[in-house]
Amino acid sequence: MFDFVTLSDVLDRATGRGSTAVMMGQEADGTWKPISSDELYGRVRALADVFRGWGVGKGDRVAILSENRWEWPVTDFATMAIGAVDVPLYPTLTPEQIGYMLRDSGAKVAVLSSREQYDKLAAAGDVPELEHVVVMDAGEFANAESFGALMGGAKARQQKDVGFDGMLKTVKPEDLATIIYTSGTTGEPKGVMLTHGNLTSNVNFSTGKMGFSEKDSCISFLPLSHVTARHTDYALLCYGVRLAYCAKFDQLAAAMKVVRPTVFLAVPRVYEKIRQAVEGKSAASPAKLKILRWALGVGKKHRAEILVGKTPSSPGWKIANKLVYSKIREAFGGRAEVFISGGAPLGMDSAGWFADVGIRIFEGYGLTETSPVIAVNYPEAHRIGTVGKALGNVQCRFAEDGELEVKGPSVFLGYWKKEKETAEVFTADGWFKTGDIGNIDKDGYLSITDRKKELLKTSGGKLIAPQPIENKLKANVLVAHAALVGDKHKFACVLISPNFAALEGWAKGQGIAAGDHAALVKDAKVVRAYQDIVDKVNMGLANFESMKRMSLVPEEWSVEEGTLTPSLKLKRRVVEKKYAKEIGDFYADEATASKV
Repeated sequence: MFDFVTLSDVLDRATGRGSTAVMMGQEADGTWKPISSDELYGRVRALADVFRGWGVGKGDRVAILSENRWEWPVTDFATMAIGAVDVPLYPTLTPEQIGYMLRDSGAKVAVLSSREQYDKLAAAGDVPELEHVVVMDAGEFANAESFGALMGGAKARQQKDVGFDGMLKTVKPEDLATIIYTSGTTGEPKGVMLTHGNLTSNVNFSTGKMGFSEKDSCISFLPLSHVTARHTDYALLCYGVRLAYCAKFDQLAAAMKVVRPTVFLAVPRVYEKIRQAVEGKSAASPAKLKILRWALGVGKKHRAEILVGKTPSSPGWKIANKLVYSKIREAFGGRAEVFISGGAPLGMDSAGWFADVGIRIFEGYGLTETSPVIAVNYPEAHRIGTVGKALGNVQCRFAEDGELEVKGPSVFLGYWKKEKETAEVFTADGWFKTGDIGNIDKDGYLSITDRKKELLKTSGGKLIAPQPIENKLKANVLVAHAALVGDKHKFACVLISPNFAALEGWAKGQGIAAGDHAALVKDAKVVRAYQDIVDKVNMGLANFESMKRMSLVPEEWSVEEGTLTPSLKLKRRVVEKKYAKEIGDFYADEATASKV
């Protein structure tokens, strides 16, 4: 456990290791280049000096619109070193969204990654308070500075400097460090204000029991504009873990082979995709499928051992490990020992599947407003199906309706320029209302069942938590996403977005020649296959929870398409609006339907 009070302490810790590589950045030709602790210090100093020369000072806002690359943390640390406030923006945002957030935050500087982001800024409309634009990529950009040029003095600044270090010490725990705009699953984005004290209090308590050290490495690929990835990077830097920045998800597989990380952090959807890839590849060969099913059966018998960190010694497990489990671990680079999941519920099906192939995933839970970690599983305190025990500096309680409320030093200041919305998420006695429904068992393990606002209430008064049911559906390789509907109706139904890569392979094997996605989802054999998936899940549900009707949509939901948030959570309101006709068809005869 650390005793940091500001993020300047994190920078000091990360830059006190001389020539030791603390980061890896990817060059334009794809090669990986180590960045030493001294180089990081010099680059942060150089950019901080530029910002100060531009008149950027305490409280001013600096926006970062970039994929994960070494320039991101350099900009982050340089901004906070001078007491300014950074505003991270998802690189998948539209020009309209970018314009809104820049104007709302009053950003004075915007640091962009590429021509694509520069063009979006240009299309974002007037941003009156924006004075400087910096672009990381080389090229000609009108009215913008070159990030590379600003690094010209970095090498000469690699030695510790009394003046710069003294400036770091002037930053206080109560100073605002960042404004992070929520991804907006339920409405207009809100800027979450987090102080240095909020963020460091979380770093101090969240990862001490993981056993990280300078021997470890991790690929930073989850967007740093998301608080989970950013928090984890801070913590890993403090332990000397080497961070390799991967800009795009489709580059992850190649990065795995080169970096071969020992720590793997991902959102559940990434784990689901890896599982689906394994199952999809096996399904193409009856022999391989038989071996996989056998290996999963063997693994399930040893699940209890895996979940407490033991390596089974039975002959069957050793054979299954050689034939199957080791191949799956190769998808993670072959050296990963610590697997962490956050950002959304992992689901028992996925957690159990990975345990059965010898991979224990430590699931955690938190929100942007809590900096983010509230609870997490650890090697010595792990319970599958829960999000672990609450951190030592976080208090938890439950409202009468089951909503989790928390209090502690990691809870945010409030929403930027939104006093009404801030007041609404705090109780009269100062507890933050998470919006999540959950419970804590007798041993202190926290379970989150669903979002309070997403619970469906049938016309018969029964409450249905959609996420656990949707996760069960997504456990099948043919399902990319699912959205349960039925609020205020007699029964629940489901919209399913297929995993089209897997579906097309399955369809080919069935002799189905559908020309496009729209035709494919209407094919009788395809519909029957998905109905069988729904029926199987329904067998484990209460009657009032069961999905009475199903519809396949011809699109695979995505961030770009607007149906998923940048952290890959379902935008339920967007989905319901987009597929209003399909939902209407579910309930067209509801008044007279007796058997559904």
